Amino acid sequence: MLRLEIAALYAGVNILILLVLAVLVVAGRRKHKISLGDAGNEDFSRAVRAHGNAAEYIPAGLVGIQILALMEPAAPLWLLHAGGLSLTAGRILHGVGLHTGVLNAGRMIGMVLTWLSFALIGGGLLYAGLSQQL
Repeated sequence: MLRLEIAALYAGVNILILLVLAVLVVAGRRKHKISLGDAGNEDFSRAVRAHGNAAEYIPAGLVGIQILALMEPAAPLWLLHAGGLSLTAGRILHGVGLHTGVLNAGRMIGMVLTWLSFALIGGGLLYAGLSQQL
């Protein structure tokens, strides 16, 4: 698998995660007859936050993965997979966790994995960028 294909794989899966979360928000609006805001509905509010949180984290992670994919040979393939897998697993666990309760293991582990992906991707980008200068 080529580097850009790896980046495309993680981008595709994470964009579909955003789509699923968006569909759940629309379904919640229809179910609870909410046209604007969250009407104080706790279940619906969690769906909105799950989508919003994913929309806050996924784009930055995908941009980082894309740039890492272009930083050959400074960024190893394992780093693309480690960053992509931890971002993807983290976003799935966090989204499910927010839908099932206010504070639970899925939500917490999801955030830790997301932050781990940011540390891997950010650190990898710094390393790749600096190593090209030396």
